[in-house]
Amino acid sequence: MAEVLTAKHSADSGHWYKADGTPAYTYINKKGEEKPTTLREARKLDLVPSVTTIISCASAPQLVNWKIDQAILSSLTLTRNEAETEQEYLARIKADAQEQAKKAAERGTYIHAIVQSGFEGKFIPIEYETYYCSARDTLFSATDNEQWTCEKPFATDRFGGKADLHTLKFLIDIKTTDKPIDGLKLWDNHYLQLAAYRVGLEIYEAQCGILYINSVTAESKLIWADEKELGKGWKCFSALLDYYYAKTNLGGE
Repeated sequence: MAEVLTAKHSADSGHWYKADGTPAYTYINKKGEEKPTTLREARKLDLVPSVTTIISCASAPQLVNWKIDQAILSSLTLTRNEAETEQEYLARIKADAQEQAKKAAERGTYIHAIVQSGFEGKFIPIEYETYYCSARDTLFSATDNEQWTCEKPFATDRFGGKADLHTLKFLIDIKTTDKPIDGLKLWDNHYLQLAAYRVGLEIYEAQCGILYINSVTAESKLIWADEKELGKGWKCFSALLDYYYAKTNLGGE
């Protein structure tokens, strides 16, 4: 059951959407095989890119620093083998860092799936219930027990996405972290994402926030987004959207 849940939610990170908001993560090729949707197929099917695809056009300093940290940690735990060249040693460090990053991402995806499934009223493995309970209690204390809509996909004429949790008054995106929750803050890409989701869902006045969940302790913290920063985030997202369409010629001749 847990494996099925993880596979479903991890697949929800697709990059393309149909005009009606339906996710188009894959397509069927001429051989009848299911393949990840590419830019080439998106052009043929008249699909729109996801919010996260657009945001990835900009740098994310916090992500870069995290990757650097993983490489440093790997170098501290891996000793250089006898007769191993520098390039071979560096390649082994990079491979180890990438593997650690992959494991961290998979754990984050699973915890996200657990929390999402809890709000959807679906099965949660008992050993992971604490993550959902923590998230639920944090949101309850901040929003007075709103009835949440989960994982609703949307599409505009130029971009699409899928919001984690929202009502007419609130829009919440869930992030997992291995850092202490007391020192967390919002980054530029969070404002871009929340602003774009709010426009895409047409809940322009909704209060937006990031719900952080610690992957080790299951502690959670909700940080509300500043309205002025959301306005700037929408301007930045719109500029990146124009850049993406110009670069890819999506929708062009």
